[in-house]
Amino acid sequence: MSAKKVSIGCDHGGFELKERLKKFLEDKGFEVTDHGCYSKESVDYPKFVTPVAADVLSGKADKGIVICTTGIGVSITANKIKGIRCALCHNEHTARMTRLHNDANMLALGAAEVSEVMADTIAEIFLTTDFSGEAKHQRRIDLMTAVEAGEEI
Repeated sequence: MSAKKVSIGCDHGGFELKERLKKFLEDKGFEVTDHGCYSKESVDYPKFVTPVAADVLSGKADKGIVICTTGIGVSITANKIKGIRCALCHNEHTARMTRLHNDANMLALGAAEVSEVMADTIAEIFLTTDFSGEAKHQRRIDLMTAVEAGEEI
């Protein structure tokens, strides 16, 4: 089932891409909640990642997208939050596979790492690809969850 509600956030390095991607997604029929930032003025990205993750965890959003210059900082931050599986994707293949195999619920993009067109493509694939549900992939997700909880695996 495709995601319909998307929460999005960025820092100053991802601002322009976020603005463009937000319009692209709205034009495709997605309902987008924008948690900022709202300019190219320097900001601290964790402050914009956490509300996106909160929307995903609460069900206010089906999926989340976070953007910074490289995508690394926002992905690390998102993955510190229990229940979030955020994938940093650079191409169509990684976007598809993280949904099929990892059931990722957040996407990280690097504004300096992908073109605007590729970002659109990655986001659309991420938001429209369902988890495969294969037992081996669910087993691995369950193990990830156990690691997150501090359990021995």
